[in-house]
Amino acid sequence: MIKEFKEFISRGNLVEIAVAFVLGVAFASVVTTLTERVIGPAIGLVFQLDDLSAMGTFGDNGSFGAFLQAIINFVIVAWVMFLVVKAYNRMKKPAGEVPVAPTEDIVLLREIRDRLQRR
Repeated sequence: MIKEFKEFISRGNLVEIAVAFVLGVAFASVVTTLTERVIGPAIGLVFQLDDLSAMGTFGDNGSFGAFLQAIINFVIVAWVMFLVVKAYNRMKKPAGEVPVAPTEDIVLLREIRDRLQRR
């Protein structure tokens, strides 16, 4: 059982997922700080509030502002993840497509076509 667990843990995909998860959490923390400390106060200035979290409509507890900050966080993280996946897919593509040799059926059909065209 322990041997199987070691094999499971040492698989490359699992380690890559774990690293990606840790980096994702750290990045989300950076984005949250950016939203709370930079974007939130800037939007708060526009609406003449102390910060974005002061914007509240449900009992003045700032729930609307917190919800707005969460949406901004999500959009920023989603956009960056989109860019990362797009760059990864671009790197993953082979530089030159290797042409696949046609099957025997295709070769035969091409010969028939060529003979018919010569008539």
